[in-house]
Amino acid sequence: MTINTTTAPTPLFSPSTIPTSIPPLLPAGYTIRPLLSSDAHSNFLPVLTVLTTVGDISPSAFAAQFAAMRACADTYYTLVICDAGARVVGTGSVVVERKWIHGAGKVGHVEDIAVERGQQGMKLGLRIIQALTEMAGELGCYKTILDCSEANEGFYVKCGYKRAGLEMACYYEKKE
Repeated sequence: MTINTTTAPTPLFSPSTIPTSIPPLLPAGYTIRPLLSSDAHSNFLPVLTVLTTVGDISPSAFAAQFAAMRACADTYYTLVICDAGARVVGTGSVVVERKWIHGAGKVGHVEDIAVERGQQGMKLGLRIIQALTEMAGELGCYKTILDCSEANEGFYVKCGYKRAGLEMACYYEKKE
């Protein structure tokens, strides 16, 4: 008798959180799902390089980051779109911030929207934004916000967002 000691990949959040309206809008054979604990070995990290430098993230570092995010219940929602071959070709996240204002309300922060270069123009980014925005609303957020470059503003306007302020940043030197 053979005993299977491998465990199924763990999703970052419940797949039922993803709006059912989105999968039918994807190209034939494409799927949308939560980030999985096994995605360190998928195309997830390379897809993010369309945004910025990702760095060298080892499988153990990925596992630690995934576990830390998953431990913050009801906070991190990273989803991926996979092509017909189950390869990750797009991703995005919404982070739910709990506030003291607005009656102890919640704000959704859309982050790291990325679509592999060869997959751009297929409305995958739009579908990611639609899913994350709807998820944030269903999770009880009173608004959803995002930061983007001026070059990407038109895309986000098409997704239903509007200019609402000015982003400020303070960057830190990485401590070794």
